Amino acid sequence: MLPLQSATPLPDRISGLLGLGQFGVPGELLAGLLASALVATFVLLNTAVAGPWAKRKITASFTDRISVNRIGPFGLGTIVVDSVRLLSKELIIPERVDRPAFDLAPLVLASSALLGFAVIPMGNGIQVADPEIGLAYVFAIASIASLGLVMAGYASSNKYSFLGGLRAVAQNLAYEIPLVLTGVSVVIFAGSLQMSEIVAAQEATLFEVAGVAIPQWFAIVNPFAFGLFLVANLAEVGRNPFDIPEAPTEIVAGYQTEYSSVYFVLFYLGEFIHIFLGGAIIATLFLGGPAGPVLPGIVWFTIKIWLVFLLTQWCRSAVPRVRIDQLITIGWKGMLVLSLANLVLTAAIVGVIA
Repeated sequence: MLPLQSATPLPDRISGLLGLGQFGVPGELLAGLLASALVATFVLLNTAVAGPWAKRKITASFTDRISVNRIGPFGLGTIVVDSVRLLSKELIIPERVDRPAFDLAPLVLASSALLGFAVIPMGNGIQVADPEIGLAYVFAIASIASLGLVMAGYASSNKYSFLGGLRAVAQNLAYEIPLVLTGVSVVIFAGSLQMSEIVAAQEATLFEVAGVAIPQWFAIVNPFAFGLFLVANLAEVGRNPFDIPEAPTEIVAGYQTEYSSVYFVLFYLGEFIHIFLGGAIIATLFLGGPAGPVLPGIVWFTIKIWLVFLLTQWCRSAVPRVRIDQLITIGWKGMLVLSLANLVLTAAIVGVIA
């Protein structure tokens, strides 16, 4: 395995490279902003490829259809064309909307996902911050997205949008608790909420098979928790079978029905950033973060988040949507009970081992 983290955090490395340390606090702030900009650029580039292009290619492969292939090599020019097309559309503001909430909702959704990446260790020292409560921060900042969905549904003055917002609240309440409880079971194993410590706890070798070292990734140590987290994450990012808040056959498009142009792009962007944030959390908690042989850590980290993205697209193509009553039942009577059982068993096992 290659080293997971450089000894020097990304802002400090930028500060040393550009000589910003001599400017004191303003220099440190500038270094932090530059580090944040680099991480945001990495996330947005992945999102730009995933939304207009990879999503269509993957769905076409699952459904045996021909996808975008006319503009640029392999249809990659679609990324630019779709961006220009959507951004150039007329921004239509319906009558009777609550304008401040209507304007802020897309920004809340997209920015909450981007802020979550601040504490994710991506390998090779690429991490903006590493607070001791890193995992709690990620869960807290990601949950703000629910506020954006509620704001959009309420402010649109549209009954279908309002229903979508209400569904989003019900869904997030039902599945965020199992998501957090399953994450806590990982914290019990790692003994820390700090993201770098959780990654470091997975560096050890669990056992060897035919001379090949099997790492102590928590997905291998506790596959039950890994499965629970994957399902809860699908509900959090609103992918099938849990895309209830925007079910097009029932409520047109839910909370985003009245949005167009750049506002719609922000919703679309926020949705895909949240999928990648979910993949980043899964990679960090269960798949060793950026750990992997031969290739640099950032490459392994990117591969892992794209594997989670592929899973969400497979579910979107292959798994039928559940009804709203089934969704609530699965969350409160199934996922919550299972996550509590997993937490108790994990605590008991770690207590016995200790």
